[in-house]
Amino acid sequence: MSAGGGHDLVTEQIRGLLDHWTAGLAEVVASMADQKPEVRWEATSTPPGGPDLLWWEQPFQTVPGAAVWVATPRSTWEHAGTLTLKAAGLETVETNEARNTWLEILGQSLSGLARSIGGALGREVTCEAGAERAPDANPEAAASVSLIFGDAPQAPLWIGFSPKLAALLAHPAGGESAEAAAGPVDAGGGTVQAGGRDVPPTMDLLLDVELPVSVSFGKTEIPMKDVLKLTTGSIVELNRGVNEPVEVLVNHCLIARGEVVVVEGNYGVRIQQIISRSDRLRSVR
Repeated sequence: MSAGGGHDLVTEQIRGLLDHWTAGLAEVVASMADQKPEVRWEATSTPPGGPDLLWWEQPFQTVPGAAVWVATPRSTWEHAGTLTLKAAGLETVETNEARNTWLEILGQSLSGLARSIGGALGREVTCEAGAERAPDANPEAAASVSLIFGDAPQAPLWIGFSPKLAALLAHPAGGESAEAAAGPVDAGGGTVQAGGRDVPPTMDLLLDVELPVSVSFGKTEIPMKDVLKLTTGSIVELNRGVNEPVEVLVNHCLIARGEVVVVEGNYGVRIQQIISRSDRLRSVR
């Protein structure tokens, strides 16, 4: 990966994020398409134009307005999506399938970007639900990103950082004073830990308890006579559609729902919904 060119608004923090994101994008494509592209970025202040761009807005769970936008030319997402689907054994690929596959690749890479942002801020950062939407105004900082498959360079895609996100990265403490960042002070002059929240000593012990985590793709009930007929190759139909979210269970308790993703060749789940406390209590067995 390499970074070329320069722009005053692309700070060192954003340069580091671009390096991590482009490296992660290459790894995601390689894991899904069995072909690792060379990815390069170059700072630019001009958003791309043209009617064939696929825009994606990705907000982050930090502060309102913290987001990035990615614009991908049609020729690029078609090539990457088709390459991925053919690596999965599909000889004939429809345009919509290639488009959705590219959005999956992009989503996984942006999840990695969220982790990098969290590392820069010193706290956990995750992706919120994104949307196909262009920015209303020019981002604070932006870069052109080239994907090169062998000797076949693709039309560059583009990523822009919102002013709120750029400001947050420039001042990770959020403008708080050193005293506020350190936390409130108790009567004895000591700093209260855990962000100022009173944490009982027993809670510290519970935080180290390991719990089993499982993912449920669905369930069904079948008669015993049908169970005895199951052999290699038999298909058991579940009560959940292929596009419905899977359930994340912790100690047999439903806590979240999400979608299945591939992370460096391994299956994972991207959390899309956290179950409410009342629903979690009802799911306890």
